[in-house]
Amino acid sequence: MAHSDERTVDDAARALRDRDQARSALLDLAIAAAGIGTFEWDLVTGRLSWDVRLDELFGFAEGAFEQTIEAFMARLHPDDAPAVGRLLQEAIDSGGDYEAEYRVVAPQAPVRWVAARGRVLRGESGSAVRLLGAAWDVSARRQAQDRLAQILETMAVGFAAMDGDWVLTHVNAEAERITGHARADLLGRTVWDAFPATVGSEFEEHYRGAVRTRRPVTFESYYPAPLDVWVEVRAVPTPEGLSLYFLDINGRRRAQQTADLAAARERLLSSITEELAATLDADEAVTRLTRLIVPAVADWCIVTLVDDGSDAVSRRGLRNVTAWHADPDLRPVADAYAQTRLSALTDDALVVDALRSGQPQVLASGATATAAAMIHPGPVRDLLVRLAPESIAVLPLPGRDGPVGLLTLAHGAERGPLTPEDLTTARHVAARAGLVLDNARLFRQQREVAEGLQRSLLTPPPEPDHLQIVVRYVPAARAAEVGGDWYDAFLQPAGATVLVIGDVIGHDIAAAAAMGQIRSIVRTIGAEDGAAPAEILTRADRVMETLQTGTAATAVVARLEQTDDERSRRVTRLRWANAGHPPPMAIHPDGTVLPLVTVPADRLLGVTPDTVRRESEVLLERGAVVLLYTDGLVERRDQDLDAGLARLQHELEALAGQDLDRLCDELLERMLPDSPTDDVALVAVRLHPQDRPRPPEAGPTRVPPNVPDDPALA
Repeated sequence: MAHSDERTVDDAARALRDRDQARSALLDLAIAAAGIGTFEWDLVTGRLSWDVRLDELFGFAEGAFEQTIEAFMARLHPDDAPAVGRLLQEAIDSGGDYEAEYRVVAPQAPVRWVAARGRVLRGESGSAVRLLGAAWDVSARRQAQDRLAQILETMAVGFAAMDGDWVLTHVNAEAERITGHARADLLGRTVWDAFPATVGSEFEEHYRGAVRTRRPVTFESYYPAPLDVWVEVRAVPTPEGLSLYFLDINGRRRAQQTADLAAARERLLSSITEELAATLDADEAVTRLTRLIVPAVADWCIVTLVDDGSDAVSRRGLRNVTAWHADPDLRPVADAYAQTRLSALTDDALVVDALRSGQPQVLASGATATAAAMIHPGPVRDLLVRLAPESIAVLPLPGRDGPVGLLTLAHGAERGPLTPEDLTTARHVAARAGLVLDNARLFRQQREVAEGLQRSLLTPPPEPDHLQIVVRYVPAARAAEVGGDWYDAFLQPAGATVLVIGDVIGHDIAAAAAMGQIRSIVRTIGAEDGAAPAEILTRADRVMETLQTGTAATAVVARLEQTDDERSRRVTRLRWANAGHPPPMAIHPDGTVLPLVTVPADRLLGVTPDTVRRESEVLLERGAVVLLYTDGLVERRDQDLDAGLARLQHELEALAGQDLDRLCDELLERMLPDSPTDDVALVAVRLHPQDRPRPPEAGPTRVPPNVPDDPALA
C-alpha cells in the first residue's frame, strides 16, 4: 500500500514537471515566433547577458557581445542613448518597470527600431539586484508611424492629437502656423491650458461631444485674439483620445463676408431706388431714405436738400429735411439738431466743405469734439454732444448740375468708427439717392411746365345764379405726359349753361395742343348762339375736317335749360349729346345715382364728319348734381370700364349730400391710385333751389355782361 502511494506521488510530480516543460517550450516557441529576445542585467556584477535573437537585433556575431552595459549603449543612436540611460536608471532607482523604444545603429546594417520592456528584481536587503527583460524589432511599425508623421507634418491642414486626459501629444507644422505657438510650447499641456478661450465655447462643446458619442464632428468657429482666426475643425475620436484636423478659413470667411456685404449693399440700393422712385415728393423720398439707412449703414443720419433753383454751393439754398436715429429716445434730439444746425455751423464745417468741394468729408474717430468745434457755442452744439458721434461722414448727393443734397451719417462709440466697407456702401447709397432725387427734381420741373401748359388751356367756370359749378384736373404721375383731357363750362347769350368734358387721343404735348384746338372750336361754336349739344358736336366735326386737325376726341356736351313752367315745378332740363365718351352721372336729391345713358354714344369727334349726332334729355329736380368726367377716373390697367362705372356709381351714392367741392375731392381720393397713369378732368354742377337765396358755398354770381343774371330759357 505504501509503495502504491509513493508511485502516485512520483507520477504526479512527473506530470507536473512535464507540464512545466511543455509550457516553457511553448513560451520559447512563442517568443521565437514573435522575434522577441530576452536579456538579464546583473546589477551586482554588471554582467549583461542576452540571447541569440538580441545578438541579431544589435548586429553582433553569436558570442561576440561583450556583455556590458557600455557595449549595449554603444550600439544606440546618439540621439536616443541619453533617454534610454535615464529610463534604465529611473527603473533601478524606483525598483519598478523599464520601458523604452530606441534606434539601434549596427555596422553594415540598416537602422532598426527596438522596443524593450523590463522589470527590476530586489534582493533580501531590498536593493535592486537584477533587471530582467525582453526586446523586439518594431522597425516596421515605427517606419509606418514615421511615414504617417511625415504626411501629417507636410499636410496643409493643421493636426493636433490629445490623449484621454486632453493632453496634447502631437502638433504638426501647419498647426503651429495657425495657432501661432511652437509645438514645444504646446506638447504636454492640456488643450484647455494651451488654448484657454476654448473653455466654455463651442470648441469645448464639440470636443467633449465627439469623445462622449465616439463620433466625428465638423464645425466652423472663431477663436478670438491673440489668434483672431476662423477655423474649420474636424474632431475625430481615437482609442488614445481625440485628433483634430483644422483649416484656417479666414480668407474664405473674408470672401464670404465681402460677398454678403456686397449682396446686402445691392439689396439696400435696390430698396432705396424703389422707395425713392415711388414718390414725387422730395421730402417724403428722403424720409424713406433715412429709414433705410438707419441702422443698416449708420446709427443716425440727416438728409439736407438743395432747393430747386438755389446756388448749389451756398448754404442759403440748403434745408435740413429729415433725421433719424436708431435709438427712439434720441430721435427728437437728432431731429432738433437737424433742423437747427445749418445756422450754427462755422465756415470750416464738414457740411460746408462737402458742399463746396463735392467730395465726401469724414471724421474717422473722436468726432464729437472735432465736430463740436465746428459749431458756434450754444444749444446746437449741446445737441451734438448729446448725440455723441464717434465717426461722422458727410457725402454730397450728386446731381446733373451739382449736388442735390447732402447725406450725413454717424456712428456712436459702441458701433465704433466708420469702416472702409461702411464708407464704400455710403458712397453707393449717396450716388443712387442723388440720381433718384435729381431725376425726381427734373420730373417735377418738367411736370410743372407740362401741367402749367395744360392748366393754361383751361379756364375757370362761370357762376350763374343758383348753379354751383366745380372743376378739377389731375395730371398723370409721369413726367411731361400731359394729356388731352379738358373740361369747360360757359353760358350761351340767352342764359343756358353749357357743360363740356372731352379727351383727345394721346398723352403728349401734341395731344395737349390738339386739345386746345378742339376745346376752342367747341367753345366758340357753343358760345356764339343758342346751338344745342348735338348741333355743337356736328359743327365741331366739320370745322375739325376743315382745319385738318388730324386727331380724334371723345366728348360730352350738355346744356342746362329751363322754361317758366319748369321753374315753377322746380325742375331743370338737361340735354346732352355723347361722342364716344363715358356717360355722365346724375345724383338725385334723394341720393340715388343714375348713369345718363338713354341712347348709345355716337362716334368720336374727328372720325366721320357727317356723323348724325343724337341728343338725350332728362328732367332733374333742383338739388340734383350732374357729373361729367374723363375715362382716367374709371378705367385703368387693373379695372375695366364697366367695373369702373359701377365703382363710380357706388362712391357717388356714398358721397351724395356732401358739399360739391368736398364731393369732388373725396371722389378723386377714393377713385384714383397713388400714382395715376392717366389724366383726369371732371366738371360737376349742383342745381341749388331757386326759391331761396344762392347759398354761400356756391360763391358769388359771375356771368358775362351780355347774359341775364337769372335767365329762363324757353
